[in-house]
Amino acid sequence: MATTPEEFFVKDLIEQSPKSPSVLLGVFSPKPDGRSEDCHHSPSDMMLPYISRMLMEDDIDDKPYDHPALLQVQKPFAQILSSPSSDCTNGDTEGAKDLLQDGSVDERTLPLALSKGTYAAGAFLKGMEEANMLLCRANGFRKDELANQMVRESSNHSGAKKRYASYDHIEEEVIRRTRKSMMIIKEPKDTCAHEMLDDMMLRGSETCIIRCMEKLRINMANEAEKSIRKGSRKAAANVVDIRTMLILCAQAVAANDHMRARELLTQIKQHASETGDVTQRLAQCFSKGLEARLLGMGSQVWQLLRAERLSSIDFLKAHNLYMAACSFNKVVLLFCTMTILRAVSGKRRLHIVDYGMRYGFHWADMLRLLASREGGPPKVKITAIGYPDLRPCPIEQIEDTGRRLSKCAHELGVPFNFFAIRKKWEEVSVEDLNTDAEEVLVVNDYLNFSTLMDESIFFDDPSPKDMVLHNIRKMRPNVFIQSIVNGSYGSSYLSRFRETLFYYTAIFDMFDATIPRESKLRVLLEQDLFGRFAVNVIACEGAEMMERPEKYKQWHARNQRAGLRQLPLEPSIVNVLKDKVMRCHHKDFLICEDGQWLLQGWMGRILFAQSTWVAEDVS
Repeated sequence: MATTPEEFFVKDLIEQSPKSPSVLLGVFSPKPDGRSEDCHHSPSDMMLPYISRMLMEDDIDDKPYDHPALLQVQKPFAQILSSPSSDCTNGDTEGAKDLLQDGSVDERTLPLALSKGTYAAGAFLKGMEEANMLLCRANGFRKDELANQMVRESSNHSGAKKRYASYDHIEEEVIRRTRKSMMIIKEPKDTCAHEMLDDMMLRGSETCIIRCMEKLRINMANEAEKSIRKGSRKAAANVVDIRTMLILCAQAVAANDHMRARELLTQIKQHASETGDVTQRLAQCFSKGLEARLLGMGSQVWQLLRAERLSSIDFLKAHNLYMAACSFNKVVLLFCTMTILRAVSGKRRLHIVDYGMRYGFHWADMLRLLASREGGPPKVKITAIGYPDLRPCPIEQIEDTGRRLSKCAHELGVPFNFFAIRKKWEEVSVEDLNTDAEEVLVVNDYLNFSTLMDESIFFDDPSPKDMVLHNIRKMRPNVFIQSIVNGSYGSSYLSRFRETLFYYTAIFDMFDATIPRESKLRVLLEQDLFGRFAVNVIACEGAEMMERPEKYKQWHARNQRAGLRQLPLEPSIVNVLKDKVMRCHHKDFLICEDGQWLLQGWMGRILFAQSTWVAEDVS
């Protein structure tokens, strides 16, 4: 279950498949005497432009390179990729040998081309191997009548995105997206994104969000005016209950009733649209997960979704829109900031341990507040704990965030140090933190602990969630600020599906009430950020499932078992947050208290919760 836009980018988790023999090495083979015959075309005119296009272009399949000699060279690869053989490793080699033996490729031109383009060919080989590693093992695909029918159904559904229903389709998508990833790595980063990041750090993210809120109100007012002008349309008498159909389809999938599930899925996709109403947008998202689950290809689809990362500029725009449209993350960050300011009041040294940092805008805002503190700012140290395997934020980006925060602190006149730890969260201990007895130690979880494994995955091993909490107790922080996603999947696939459906219905309904339907960034938020995690929860199992949230009462019991004691909510902080939500946001946002937890939700459904803790033996 996705929680926040700051959780949405990833690293490869799949098991590597054995490297296939290089087809290029079999095709581009010099003669025994090492000589090559002359050809009519210059190698630089033929091979290098072709390889350059293969590496750098997304739409190469739509714009084929039409040089006759190179088209002949390309034939073995086309046959391999479209080969019906289930053994792709052996099929690659045999396909190339057969074509060479048949004389369909002119060997005279190949050694000369290789001698002039060795480096480029090597780069292309590497790209092909990387694409092959993204492919699952042959027995992971189910090339049966079901898959072929799903392909036909998907192609007949106008306006729908590509469906991943067959081996060939998956393979083509992996190679295409791998080429795109290689292109992104080779090209310089978007300067606009860097400028936007610097602006949000130095001037404050709140300024950008306020501008976005004003623009959003104007757009929503215009949309309401258009609706009034067109007049209210009466709902059709035979409205399709898409939510019920989704649950029925999930029941059929769980029962392995493929025929019934396929029939329901076909009906659902007929009513799916990423630009429609709330249920149509949900159907667009959830049908992908159900289809992948039905075909037994959840892992492959998830890897494809992870391989296609948003650009930094698109993420930043979507982040600002999300912060402007709803109060959830804004309240989480304000609660965290106000709690820290209260804890460090009158103290000269502050140490923040942050699990899962990404861009760190809120820490820049906190530095700005500390800089204006009466008596001068304290000395601040931030230790960011990255998760190199499961989290979507690589350690390199955390270090880049540290450089920006250091620059911001320098301009504000705040003494500042930044450290990054690259370890699994359950392995981080107090010895890794270099703590000082004189500093105020704050441990912060920003909606991230739901990604940790729990007892339902490894029965014999300690729960990573419990291990993290035990280690936090040993750190003996002045305050542990916990922010959680409020949800529970239960023990069955159907209960997980229902909980995910209810949760995302509330999220999508909130977007519908606060963001215009024609907004392209809203589609990005729903389908590419939140939606991809919904697909993961629906389609995947075990260690490949990224989100395992729990209800706040479950976390309460877990924290107490780990030796933590809950602190009471500060009334002044709660009153400020409630006032801000009521004044600045939609009337259906919910903020309340229960058992010293601050709860947030939409139209009565609790979606997020926060509380503060210390070690039970700390006074």
